[in-house]
Amino acid sequence: MLYYKTYERSAKHEWIVLVHGLGGSSTIWFKQIKDLRKHFNLLLVELRGHGRSANKKTEDEMYTFAKASQDVVEVMEHLNIQKAHFMGISLGSIVIRNVAYHSPKKVQSMILGGLIIGFNLRSKFLISAGNIVKKRIPFMWLYNLFAWIMMPRKRHEESRKLFGREAKKMDQKEFMKWFRITEDVDANHQEIRNGDLDIPTLCIMGEYDYMFLPQIKKEINHTFPGTLIVVEESGHVCNIEDHEYFNEISIDFIRESSEGKLVG
Repeated sequence: MLYYKTYERSAKHEWIVLVHGLGGSSTIWFKQIKDLRKHFNLLLVELRGHGRSANKKTEDEMYTFAKASQDVVEVMEHLNIQKAHFMGISLGSIVIRNVAYHSPKKVQSMILGGLIIGFNLRSKFLISAGNIVKKRIPFMWLYNLFAWIMMPRKRHEESRKLFGREAKKMDQKEFMKWFRITEDVDANHQEIRNGDLDIPTLCIMGEYDYMFLPQIKKEINHTFPGTLIVVEESGHVCNIEDHEYFNEISIDFIRESSEGKLVG
């Protein structure tokens, strides 16, 4: 089972499950925990090969988004959490969409930060090149390269450093398993086009998330339903770079979805 940490306010309060991105851990939510735990119970999970789940070795040769989503559901069932709101960033948002696709009754609403549903031509080239050379260079070189490409501005420095510190804790083999499934992002989006799901969905994207925002703008409410909010002067990891606004709109969205003011 994945490593997890909970902040439980009371049995009467609703749960939020928080899922980090590639190379991260539950520490990336340090700017959300204080605000969210005032209103909700929190469950923070650390995906296979990440954080304190890194020493929980598995026999799986390959990782998939479906397996990652089942790992999260397994923790919920262990804790007897029947249904929860979900909050993710980057790769964590892909995992959450897979939870919604495979276990929709578990998901009350989704907040998808820095959502990735596919790659543009430049990023596809970089991923293909990365998969060719990934066994020939230290994985942190590859990780840092992509971090700079995705978060190039000075304002992104805190995000880059935080993810870099966490990524260093990963085993190279584990990192490569996750890097490999980046090739599956487009196919996974085609598979889980969940237009029929009645789950309130909020996408929060940074204005400077130039690798992924254009496709979200193009496809939201066409291949998948949801509301899009673009955070000005923020990048891919908008939960860190503009955390006060991210927290405010997330709490409002969850409250409205709980009161039935929002539909999927």
